[in-house]
Amino acid sequence: MAGKLWLAYALTTMVFWGVWGAFMGLPAENGFPETLIYCVWALVMIPPALIALHLSGWKLEYDPKSILLGSIIGLLGAGGQLILLHAITIGPAYLIFPVISVSPAVTVALSFFLLKDRTGLLGLLGIVLALIALPLFDYAGPGQDGDYGTGWFMLALSVLLAWGVQAYFMKLSNNSMRAESIFFYMTVTGLLLIPVALYMTDFSQPINYGWDGPGLAALIQMLNAVGALFIVFAFRYGRAIVVSPMANAGAPILTAVIALVILGATPSTTKTIGIVLAFLAAFLLALDPEEERVVARA
Repeated sequence: MAGKLWLAYALTTMVFWGVWGAFMGLPAENGFPETLIYCVWALVMIPPALIALHLSGWKLEYDPKSILLGSIIGLLGAGGQLILLHAITIGPAYLIFPVISVSPAVTVALSFFLLKDRTGLLGLLGIVLALIALPLFDYAGPGQDGDYGTGWFMLALSVLLAWGVQAYFMKLSNNSMRAESIFFYMTVTGLLLIPVALYMTDFSQPINYGWDGPGLAALIQMLNAVGALFIVFAFRYGRAIVVSPMANAGAPILTAVIALVILGATPSTTKTIGIVLAFLAAFLLALDPEEERVVARA
């Protein structure tokens, strides 16, 4: 039965993450600060984490190595999430997510140098395309996408780096840890950063505590959390060569398409080329032969 469900898990993740990315900035637009959105995200991670532990028979690795690896993975994921929430309030989702989609280039490079993993032709080509694509996002010709500035680009690069390194540690930890344990530590570290997010919040400004603020944030962030849980099972029961492209390229493509439709925007020719190259790079990197790994946006 599980063998027939992996594709449903992967497709659900792609849809959930794609919609999450397109709408995650709405609560901030409604007057609910991105720092408080982070707090909501950390809290909605709890139910999927408990479900994962329950399904695993409440087995949890708690040796020092597992705690260290799980904490690193969680801090990188949560830190990237906090940065992304700010980036999405100052920049366009249809450009931010294509940039983040090439984070596997960082993972592949680290695996090559630190784990001595072989990088196939697809992985090498993906890295080259990523290096060509990224500078195109920072280019703004006269009257072309200039309203957003370049601050969002630097934030997107930070998320790319954080999640690329996170995936490397996920790959490393999968040799000694269950996916459920990784997810648990990701949830715990996310919760531990809530005081930091609260400290960063300017409570002197008006804050929308209505349903279109924290309520909408909870609904949107739940898409992220449930998608992360589903991808765990998609990788467990499915083939990484199919699941990985859906997560790394499919979800950001869906986000970009939804965002473009909502905004009715038309990216400049330069940035359109960058978007296409970035998604092609992400797809090639996801297809690069390697051991199956768990990838989560959380």
